[in-house]
Amino acid sequence: MTSEDYRRALEAAHREYVELSAQQAAIDQRLAQLTQTIGSLTRLCHLTPTLSSGLTEACRTVLKASDGRLTALEVRGQLEAMGFDVSRYANELASIHTVLKRLVQSGEVRFVPRINGKPVFEWMKPGQVVAITAAQAKLQGLGWLLPTEPEKEPKGDS
Repeated sequence: MTSEDYRRALEAAHREYVELSAQQAAIDQRLAQLTQTIGSLTRLCHLTPTLSSGLTEACRTVLKASDGRLTALEVRGQLEAMGFDVSRYANELASIHTVLKRLVQSGEVRFVPRINGKPVFEWMKPGQVVAITAAQAKLQGLGWLLPTEPEKEPKGDS
């Protein structure tokens, strides 16, 4: 195989990776929506919700299921609606803010400040490009996605 063949194979693999990532994001969003629906219907049927995830995973579920941006208060409302017991936290809103802040720091969630309003949080979908340095990519195990420079031929004495 030639170098051009390898490049075409790399481009095809990258396109497939992007397509599968988009499909996975859509499936993840739908699963999150169903989790919320099941929790809400369970409560309406006067059954005890069996949501066993922690606060961080529950916040991820709420944000993934959302088609837009949510305030911390809206996240709390969605958690309660799906049957998550927020009353076990002394200050549930402070706990939610802490989780959202960590999700922003990890790059999973985007923080959007608003003028004259409460800030909102948005789940980062695969199509939303986030610029990172090569060093950050390597630290996150994504170094294999970085372009490589072609090997330079050693200079010979002619």
